[in-house]
Amino acid sequence: MSVPVFEEFEPEADCGCAGCAGQRRAHALGLPVRAGGHPAAHGARRALVLVTATGAVLGAGGAGLAAAAEPAPVASGASGAGSVTPVADRAADPGTPQGDQGPLRGRAAGSGPAPAPASAPVPAPASVPDAIQAATRSAVPTLRKTTRGAIVDRAKTWVTAKVPYAMDRYWSDGYRQDCSGYISMAWNLPANEWTGSLTRFADRISRADLQPGDILLFHNAASPTRGSHVTIFGGWTDASHTSYLAYEQTKPGTRKRTTPMAYWQDADRYVAYRYKGLTGSGGAGGTGGGAAATAFPGAGKFGPGADNAYVTRLGKLLVARGGGSFYRQGPGSRWSEADRRATEAFQRAQGWKGSAADGLPGPRTWSLLVTGQGRDIGGSGGPDGSSGSASAFPGRGSFRPGQSSAYVEKLGKQLVKRGFGKHYTSGPGPRWTEADRRNVESFQRAQGWRGAAADGYPGPETWRRLFR
Repeated sequence: MSVPVFEEFEPEADCGCAGCAGQRRAHALGLPVRAGGHPAAHGARRALVLVTATGAVLGAGGAGLAAAAEPAPVASGASGAGSVTPVADRAADPGTPQGDQGPLRGRAAGSGPAPAPASAPVPAPASVPDAIQAATRSAVPTLRKTTRGAIVDRAKTWVTAKVPYAMDRYWSDGYRQDCSGYISMAWNLPANEWTGSLTRFADRISRADLQPGDILLFHNAASPTRGSHVTIFGGWTDASHTSYLAYEQTKPGTRKRTTPMAYWQDADRYVAYRYKGLTGSGGAGGTGGGAAATAFPGAGKFGPGADNAYVTRLGKLLVARGGGSFYRQGPGSRWSEADRRATEAFQRAQGWKGSAADGLPGPRTWSLLVTGQGRDIGGSGGPDGSSGSASAFPGRGSFRPGQSSAYVEKLGKQLVKRGFGKHYTSGPGPRWTEADRRNVESFQRAQGWRGAAADGYPGPETWRRLFR
């Protein structure tokens, strides 16, 4: 009798169909850890082999033996099975082996995460049933409705708690302490997923469409523990969109960090996804401060007839960049000719002409305003209108390396007048220098500020105190 020949196929890394998902799962379960196999599957095979060798049956009589075959849990923060050798720069090599799919631990499914506690994490139970359940779990996901703000808020709870990284430990909210467990927690999923299953809950999007709460995912289907990683997108940190604020679970623990697009390694292999259960824009962020507020809300929020909080924020940003003279009162939530003229003045300050300076903000205009970049109204040659008054802060974009304007010179002269000019060897002048930054830092420290509040770059409060 001849043996049938089957055609093999390579599963797509981001395809959620049952065929590709099953093929990826089978491949991961079939490899030893040293060859890149899934560590949870390795533990399951080891337990099953030991049970089979002794003739035990999984049931009441074999439960004790199955538990005995399970390796002892690794202390939280230590490297587990399949982990990589630590290196000096974890940003360049996340080293994030992950556990298998499985239920929440220590909390009832659907109860949501507890506030970040000081209590110890929950040890991982025996993995044999989990591995069997994961291989047969339905491909139809359960979606819980959430918002971008809620996702970011949940992500921040682990950052605040400094949850240690561990692929085989569970935090007190029931989620596994690895990169995919972190996403499961932030998205409020009903179970712990892994990088090979998270795509079932999401739609693929382009990187240009990324907004806070979306993820950047690299799943190495051929060797899941080698390079596979996932981060939460927290917002762009520069106008060129070459870096972003990443929330991630990596060794030694949860962190929030400015990260190059899309990641330090394998950048071209990271794919952007958006949670399918996303609704509205409530929660943290919204139209207030924070990373979630940096995303352009859409052209429909501005123009004749518009009346919303984004219009108010636009007006305040324009006033901070030298556009106060266009407003007789306000800014307010209802779009006005003052908003259009101030926006147009800001666009022309960037050197834009024609339709690029029509007075209606687009993604580029919005990005420059919310990040404090670009030229202020009045250009780089000096203040214009009310922006020259001592009480009006001209915007953070005026005080950056390479910037040259009358605001910089005015700042320097005031620093000298207030007794904080010791770092000047000449000047002060209109071009921003390291001497300006060090003098501003000295002034900020004199206010009792430390850390990021005394970084040497003036903000509205520094400006107000310096000129009062």
